[in-house]
Amino acid sequence: MNQKFIAKSNYLLRKVLNSENNLDILQDFVEAILNVNIQKIFLNPYLNIKSKQLPAEENFGIADMRIKTKENQEFNVGIQFIDGKYIQTKLLLYYAQIHSNQIEYKDNRKITNTVTINILNQNYYDSFSYHKIIQMKSTNKGIENNELKDEEILLHVIELPKYQPIFLHNLNKEEQWITYLKGDNAEEIERVKRMNYKINKLDILIDNYWEKEKIE
Repeated sequence: MNQKFIAKSNYLLRKVLNSENNLDILQDFVEAILNVNIQKIFLNPYLNIKSKQLPAEENFGIADMRIKTKENQEFNVGIQFIDGKYIQTKLLLYYAQIHSNQIEYKDNRKITNTVTINILNQNYYDSFSYHKIIQMKSTNKGIENNELKDEEILLHVIELPKYQPIFLHNLNKEEQWITYLKGDNAEEIERVKRMNYKINKLDILIDNYWEKEKIE
């Protein structure tokens, strides 16, 4: 994993990215991983509320967002790093947290399906692909007249060690982001920073954060 944020990745990126000024970075990343075109994106208030109530080292994700795609689909989206043991449990608990947070917003928005993006700095699944999509759908059997909509549980899991870029000079947007997050080659990091302005902007924000930490 990129050494700039390995020490406390969720906390660091939460501090850096949970700002209206940096929604463009979040949008670029979410579009790359979910393969969507976003029309509107805004931060949900949950993480900012929790950050005032819990210790700084509390590990509860990077960002909690609502997006609307250009196809007029709406999703709740959460992003987190996961490490250590009990990966499956952490995946499901985080999904449940981000999905259930919707009842606390008190702004009359409709409840939507939730998608989480989970980044692992270890191999967990047997598959060769570094990007795994876990999809579960309820059937609502026995419900008359379709009174309840089907809910689709959607988890994206990125296993960084499995990622091996082939064409370094022709990376798509997802590959650019994963190259940066994996961060095991300084030359490749500089290449994707030149390719993608949003990645370069994030890198500068992280440098500024660590510089401030040293000063304090």
